[in-house]
Amino acid sequence: MSEFFDRYETRPAKARESAFFRDIRHILKIARARAPALRRQLKTVDVDAISKRADLAQIPVVRKQDLKTMQDEAPPFGGLAAVRAMHLKRILVSPGPIFEPEGYGKDWWGAARALYAAGVRKGDVLHNAFSYHLTPGGHIMESGAHALNCAVIPAGVGNTEQQIEAIHHLKPSAYCGTPDFLKILLDKANEAGLDASSIKRALVSGAALPPTLRKELEKAGIAVRQAYATADLGVIAYESVPDKGLIVNEGYLVEIVKPGTGEPVPEGEVGEVVVTRLNADYPLLRFATGDLSAVMPGLSPCGRTNMRIVGWRGRADQTTKVKGMFVHPSQVAEIAKRHPELGRIRLVVTRDKEQDVMVLRAEGKRGCKPDPIVETLQSVTKLRGAVEIVAAGSLPNDGKVIADERPAG
Repeated sequence: MSEFFDRYETRPAKARESAFFRDIRHILKIARARAPALRRQLKTVDVDAISKRADLAQIPVVRKQDLKTMQDEAPPFGGLAAVRAMHLKRILVSPGPIFEPEGYGKDWWGAARALYAAGVRKGDVLHNAFSYHLTPGGHIMESGAHALNCAVIPAGVGNTEQQIEAIHHLKPSAYCGTPDFLKILLDKANEAGLDASSIKRALVSGAALPPTLRKELEKAGIAVRQAYATADLGVIAYESVPDKGLIVNEGYLVEIVKPGTGEPVPEGEVGEVVVTRLNADYPLLRFATGDLSAVMPGLSPCGRTNMRIVGWRGRADQTTKVKGMFVHPSQVAEIAKRHPELGRIRLVVTRDKEQDVMVLRAEGKRGCKPDPIVETLQSVTKLRGAVEIVAAGSLPNDGKVIADERPAG
């Protein structure tokens, strides 16, 4: 049996991107007539001219943080869905509340490749410990398992005693859910004298997998792989080899941009994850997830050729209130745009004598004058602040452009 899900996983990068842009042009031509928000997003764009990443980067992003407002104004999906609710398989709910559609297509959420890379194969029984209650998690993984012709135990979350009884009797060979809950299940089964050793493979998401926990699960005989998924997009990227990055899923195009903007950053630089997904029902175009990550150079040692990302590095929404006024990452990005002589910049907010204090730390060449930047800082934010010029490379590469260092409380 092949170690790859299909031939698309190992095709040359140019062939993949050419096919992606061909398909996205086709989808957008049809979907924009049915999705008002998508039509507005493409208002000034010649869809026929979208043929490469640079063309895509000219399109405004849609931010996850704006979905609730969009859906309140144009229920149920904010004008982004290209099908009516009555033609969907499911309508799901995430915290917010934010509503997500699920269509009838096979492996609609793109989970099958991630499960396959984790070692799941036809005939496996999968213990699915993601939630089935309103939220997409359980359905995302179940759809991928069914695409692989696997049986699924719809365990959901909680009810630990019932779950370990089911594992003991049904002998699932694979698990999906959070990594910490898998550890809880193994410990509880051991305490109860029940056998959970049938589980040999796991695809985990939704929580951190520290090296100590991975090692402990591996000692229990379980090969663990990670997936990066969201309720809006499904499985964006997945792990095939431990600690070698997450491979972007086929049918998805990932950009890493400066937080608060739609501008791509150089390879290796931490920024916000922006995703375009090939899906005719819900064709999210340049959807800003709010998550931080970075492109990992080179190709995966497993032989898959799609781009890799380093995994989750925090949240991009660093908006903070200073002296009663909100300061946004987009404003910090505007300062950088007006001063191209600067490298990385970071607005640091502290407290001194019961007052908020702003200092913009900026990487600059020797002789770089702070005064013009001070003027720009005040012009953009409408707040007074200082500017400190620091050596190139001295600010951390963590995607953070606003650091709120005021003491809690």
